[in-house]
Order: sequence, then structure tokens, then C-alpha cells
Amino acid sequence: MPFTIDILDDGSILEWESTADGTVVTEHDDYTPRFYVGPRSPDSDIDLTKLRRIYENHPDVVATEIVSRRPGFRRDGEEVLAVDVTHVNRVTTLAPQARQLSEFPIGDLACFNVDFLREFRYCLENDIDPTPASELSTLRLSVPVTETTGDAYTELSVDGETITGSTEDILTAVQAAVDERDPDILVCSTSQIIPTLHEMATHAGVGNFSLSRWPDVDYQQLASQSTYSSYGRVGHSPARYNVPGRAIIDESNTFFYGETNLDGVLDLVSRSKKPVQELAWASIGNVLTAIQICEAHDRGILVPWNSWRHEFYKPMGTLHDADRGGFIFAPEVGLHEDVHELDFSSLYPNIICTRNVSPDVIRCECHRDRDDVPGLGYSICDERGYLVDVLQPIIDARDDIKAAIRREQQRDEPDQARFAELEGRSGALKWILVACFGYQGFSNAKFGRIECHEAINAFAREILLTAKQQLEASGWRVVHGIVDSIWVTPDPDVDDSQREDLDVLAREITDRVEIRLEHEAHYDWVAFVPQRESTAGALTKYFGKVAGEDEFKLRGIEARQRSTPAFVEEIQRECLDRLDETRSPEAVLGYLERAIAELHAGDVAVDQLVERNRVSKPLEGYTQNTLNVAALKRACDQNLAVHQGQDIEYVVVDDEKSSRDRVSLVHEDGETYDPSYYETQLVRAVESVLSPLGWDRTDIRRELAETQETMILGWY
Repeated sequence: MPFTIDILDDGSILEWESTADGTVVTEHDDYTPRFYVGPRSPDSDIDLTKLRRIYENHPDVVATEIVSRRPGFRRDGEEVLAVDVTHVNRVTTLAPQARQLSEFPIGDLACFNVDFLREFRYCLENDIDPTPASELSTLRLSVPVTETTGDAYTELSVDGETITGSTEDILTAVQAAVDERDPDILVCSTSQIIPTLHEMATHAGVGNFSLSRWPDVDYQQLASQSTYSSYGRVGHSPARYNVPGRAIIDESNTFFYGETNLDGVLDLVSRSKKPVQELAWASIGNVLTAIQICEAHDRGILVPWNSWRHEFYKPMGTLHDADRGGFIFAPEVGLHEDVHELDFSSLYPNIICTRNVSPDVIRCECHRDRDDVPGLGYSICDERGYLVDVLQPIIDARDDIKAAIRREQQRDEPDQARFAELEGRSGALKWILVACFGYQGFSNAKFGRIECHEAINAFAREILLTAKQQLEASGWRVVHGIVDSIWVTPDPDVDDSQREDLDVLAREITDRVEIRLEHEAHYDWVAFVPQRESTAGALTKYFGKVAGEDEFKLRGIEARQRSTPAFVEEIQRECLDRLDETRSPEAVLGYLERAIAELHAGDVAVDQLVERNRVSKPLEGYTQNTLNVAALKRACDQNLAVHQGQDIEYVVVDDEKSSRDRVSLVHEDGETYDPSYYETQLVRAVESVLSPLGWDRTDIRRELAETQETMILGWY
């Protein structure tokens, strides 16, 4: 089966298959992509023959036919118009013309199978599994940030080997590596490397340079760069390019390759029919949608271009009851000894599968009088929902992979390559399972439905409350609980002989709720952190010492935040060690004092103080002189393009200033930093460690000042 598919400008198709004897290409020139047009409502009396005559006269239409398809999971086979077009690029321009025709009432027509990505569409329509049959070879090309905005490179790395010199030197080295390795995948630090190298070759008159395996086409641009906003967060999507015969992975624009590895990517390729290149840059929701589309396709169901599922009518009381999130049991701020963490395995996906929660069966007409969803009165049909068929194989596969990981870990000499493969596949599947619940409430989801989202939450609340009640009745005290996890400690008011064993209790709860409750970890102690401006516990900020292990579990505190400098993270972790050894705030503060002294003595390496922050708006969009603004100004001075949604890295050199001199960019190799600024960051990090014991930054500052005063008096 082909691992990558090229759709050339003339409409011809190149299928590239990796075999044990090398890469084989097959060319086709008869591919005609298809979309569908039909009535939005099953009660519509639209004359499709009239619509067919209109499309038949269009020069980009190859053929039309009236066929029977299911326009939705809740609809039987109906007549729709199938339209075959000359080129995949023409689908999204021809489809909307149906809805703009004056002969038909606005809103009466719907289009299906329109907005599919190129390679995915080809695989779906031709029943192709793009999972490579042989191991794929890779070659990595990268450039430093200082080279990303010029017209030509003076430095470039090929598989970690840095090449500098003239344009001819760099092009020769890249071409030699490509010819020698003949990679199936080009892993690029930025996809802009592809056009830049070819433009360099053109300007230098190097006529034989090409990254392509196809002699007639060097590369194609598939999409321009863009900025987007998702859930209030700004992101940047770089331009996308295609090199015939090779899959491109852009490290600046990939989620699954960055979060897992190539094995994780390939596992999802087999499940989604999205070839490597499209899978690498796709979002979690995009891949989940592709898997759902494959299931719909197998059932003969068309995919709507735009989601138009209205929310079912519900009375005000039901709206109130349904508009709630998952289970939350606010943490008890403080340090708790002998704590156990219990987690429900893939709770939301398993709720979907064990309770049959799916858009096609929720609130069905055939069981409308049933009350299947606790507290909401929603019915769920007895017929198996399509979402169950989508998720159950993924749940089962991840369980098998996790079992294989445990077996590998128990071996005397684990196979590290095998272990990395299993970890990558497990991680990729985890992200799909994490997203499946939230996507049901996403307004633009192809097959989502808000009632599914509400039902899943309702079942989750009931399950966690059931677990909480049974744990407390069996001699355990719940100190925190959120969504799918519960933290418990032995109830001091219950005799040890009357307290039920946690493993036995977990099995009993598993049998009762039909979803596996796992003993995730045992901690010598866990500390729950209060909110910054409140004494209430922060739901997702805690840390604890894993029993019998030399490690901590950290959530939400500075050492887990991507913007935290390495030095601050190191000091916070050392303070955790001191707290574990002594339970003494004074011991922690003693270590903090030494770190502050090291800062002010100038003994901290500048590269350990780098901050990394996301740029949320263009430079002119900021109204305050923040650190990001200072860094963006410096980047602008150096003609470095930093887009919204991208990261910028810098060291704070003088926080008292408001100009661009406030920071230095990471590549500038500055030798100075602002010790007072980083002292503040250290105090903030140590506050997170000591706040469960009742200390805030005011207490920390006062203690530090008193210690310094005592030292000065003692010196005199």
C-alpha cells in the first residue's frame, strides 16, 4: 500500500509504496473526486434531475449520477446527486454553487463529502490503507532561528551534522545526503526549508538540485501560513509543502510526531486512512474526525460539509441539570501522609462504550419515555451506536499496548527500541481517547452532539460519587477528586482491621460501575496547593513523593510549566527534596537563600535562565510593555519573523527597563541577567512548595530578611 500520494496539478496521481527492494511508484490519470448534493431534510421534494442538468453543463464536472445514500445516522437511504469532478482542488469551489442556485430555496440543499484533505480523500474513495508495508527511512534537515527569515541559508544541519559555507556548499551537502539516503520522510525543523533550498539553487544556477523523487516536479505548496484562534488560544500554522515521493514532517507544525514518535504516527495512520504527511500536521480532532469518517463511510453514511444538528428541545430544569461538568471534590489544602491515587481507566471513552452514548442513539424516538441518563431523563437506544464502534477498538488496543509495556519493563534487559515503539503508540491513542469526549460538545464537529457531552458528564458524576461513597464506607478518607481520579488516605477514625484493602475495593467498584478502577500510585505524602489569592485548594496544583521511589509527581507547579527557566525548575525540585527529607520550611528556605546568593554572585549560567513564552498577538496589538513585547521588538530589529501562536525565548537582563533592552534573545548569547527578577521567580516557585504548610511569599520574604539581618549582626 502507498505511504504517500501525490496529486499533481494536472490531476494525475502518484502512489509511492515502500518495499523491501526500495520505493515503487504507480501513476494514475483517471482519478475523479466525488462529492454529493442532496436535500437537507428528508421531507424535501427537491427535483434532483434539474440540479443534475445544471452540474452536467459545468466544464469541471466529469460525470453525475443519482444514487441512494444515507445523509445521516438517523436517516435511511435517500436519493442524492453524486458529482465527479476533474481535480481535487475543484471540489470546494463547485460544491457551494449548489446552495447558491436561485432555483432552489436557501437552506434546502446540503453538500456532503466536501472538505476532505487530498490524500485522505483519495485513500477513502479508493479503499486504500496508507500504512507502509516496510520501515520508512528518514532524513532530518534543520536551520537555527537566525536563518529562518533570510533568502538563503549560511548554516544548515543534516541529521545533526552542521554545514556552513557558501550556497553551493550547502546545496551540495544536502543533495549528497538525499541521494545517498533516499529518504521516505524528510523531517524539517520548518517546512520553509524546502522552497528556500530550491530558490537558492535557482539563484545560484545549480540546475541539478532537487529533493523530489519525481523528475518533473520539485515541490508543491499545499497551503499558505495562517493564524488561528482555538478556545481562546492563538496558534500559528506555517505554510505546508509537498515533495513528490517523500512525506514531509514539519517539526514546527506537528502535534503527534512531537508528542509521541513515528511509531505513534503510523499507528494512527492505520486507523484513520490519513497518510503520514497529513497525519503528522493534523490536530487531535482532525484525526478523530477522520476515524469517525471511516466508520461512517463503511456504513454508507455521507459526511456533512457543515454541522447543522440542532440541540434537542429540553425544559429549563433539564438545561440547568445538564449544564454541569465532571465530578470535582475540592482538595484539602495541606500535606497529607500515606496517600493513594485511584484512576478510572479511560473513563469518558469507557462511559461511551459501556453506556452506548453516541449521537445516533441518544434521545431516540423509539425509547423516548425511558430515563437512561442519570438526572437528565435522556433515553439511549438499544441499538449499538457508531461511536462505540469507533472507540472500542482503540480502547482495547491501548489496553493491550499498556500490558505489553508492563511486560517489557519487567524483563531483565528491556528492548529499548520495542519499548519506544510501544510508548509512542500508547501515547498517540491516549490523545485520541482524551479528545473524544470534548469533541462531542464542539459546535463544528462533524458527528458531535451536545446531548452526548451532557450524558457522559452525568454518568461520570454518578460513577465518581459511587466510588467516593464506597471508599468512605470502607475506611478511607477522600482528600481530593477530579473528573476520573480520587486521592484517599486511611481514615484515622477507623480501626485498621476494619479498613478494606484498596486493591479488593478497587475490584468491587470496577464490577459495580463496569469500568476498571486502577490503583495508580501510592505516595509517602501529597501536598495540595492553595489558589494564589485564596485559601481554597487549586484543583490541578499538587505534588507528592512516590512511595518506594526516588521521584515526585508534580502537577501545575512551576517545574511543570513550559515557560519556567531551567534554573528555577532545578531549585524548586531541590526544595522538594529538602521538604521530603526534613518536613521543615526552614530547611527549604536555607536552600533558597543559597540559590539567591548564587544568582546575585553571577554564578548562574545564562542558558539556565531562558524563558519561553507563546506570542498571542502581533507586536502592534500589545498595549503594555511586557517581556514578550521587549523580545518581539528585538526580534523585529533583527528581521526575525515571530508569528502569533509561536514561541519566543529570551533572558531577562534588566526588568526595570521598559524598552527592548529589558531582555536578550536566546540566540544572542548574552552574558548578563537581572538577578532581582529571577530572585522573584525563585520566591514564587518556593511559595508553591511551602504554601500547603501555610507559608506565602510575604512570610518567605520576612524570613529571608530576618536571616540576612541576623547574619549581618553576627558578622559585626
